Amino acid sequence: MATVKVSQQFKRLCDQFSTILGGTEHEITKGPVCFVSRNRRFNATILGRRTTSPLVRYQLFSFESLNSSGRALCLGETALFQNQVNRLLSNLRKNGIQVTAVHNHWLFENPRLMYIHWQSVDNPIAFARKVKRSIAFLG
Repeated sequence: MATVKVSQQFKRLCDQFSTILGGTEHEITKGPVCFVSRNRRFNATILGRRTTSPLVRYQLFSFESLNSSGRALCLGETALFQNQVNRLLSNLRKNGIQVTAVHNHWLFENPRLMYIHWQSVDNPIAFARKVKRSIAFLG
C-alpha cells in the first residue's frame, strides 16, 4: 500500500482513537481515513465447522472528513450474538449514535451472529469513548 501523507496531528488523533477502542491494527488510508480493526473472541461454527476468521469476528471503526472544528464522519460495525443486539442498540442510541443497519452475514452459523453498523458526526475521540462505553459489555 502506498504511503498516505497526513499531518502529525491526524496521525496522533488516529493513534489515540485506536488506543481508546482497543484496536489490534490501525492504518491511515487515502482520504485520509483512520481505520481501526479488532477481532472479538468467541466460539462459533459455520456449516458445523469451527471458525476464527476475522470475516466473522470483527469490529471496525473509522473516522474521516475532519473539519476545522474537529468533527468528523465516524463509523463503526461489530459482530455480536443475536441475544446482544437490543442491548447494543440501546447503548449506542443513549450515546447519541445513529444505528444504520442490523443484519446477518452467514447462514447455518451457531450461535446466531448479527452485525450492527452505526454512524455519527462527532469529535473522533468523543465518538471512540462513546463507542467504548456502548460495546464494553461485549467483552
